[in-house]
Amino acid sequence: MINYLIKLITTFFYIGYIPYVSGTIGSLAGIAVYYFIYNSFFVYLSVLIFFLILGFALSGKAERIFGKKDPRFVVIDEVCGMLICLWGLEFELRTIAVSFILFRIFDVLKPFPIKRFQDIKGSFGIMFDDLVASIYTIICAQIVFKFIS
Repeated sequence: MINYLIKLITTFFYIGYIPYVSGTIGSLAGIAVYYFIYNSFFVYLSVLIFFLILGFALSGKAERIFGKKDPRFVVIDEVCGMLICLWGLEFELRTIAVSFILFRIFDVLKPFPIKRFQDIKGSFGIMFDDLVASIYTIICAQIVFKFIS
């Protein structure tokens, strides 16, 4: 039963099992969560902290269950990363699109030092590379927003 719950949570209700681009689908799930909570600071913060705690607590266990380093099925890290990228932004298509595209670029290409964080085993490696990709996204998105405003 515990393994079932770990898989349920870390695959974000099994969307991580979608056979192609599971990280992208996980990021889109983060946008879906954002849509329902973006207008309440307290709810947003609570949900983000809750997902971060679950991600850090369970993704390393999921790694052991799946028998792979940072298994593609685990997408709670992308959900959290996207929620961080969208923090404080208005629900506007262009800001969401820019943040989504930048986050996916940084998450896939893993520029320094993101790749180093991903190489760490366990929950820290799974979660932290996406958190750093979120920081890169926030910085670059703000620059883009200055130019397209």
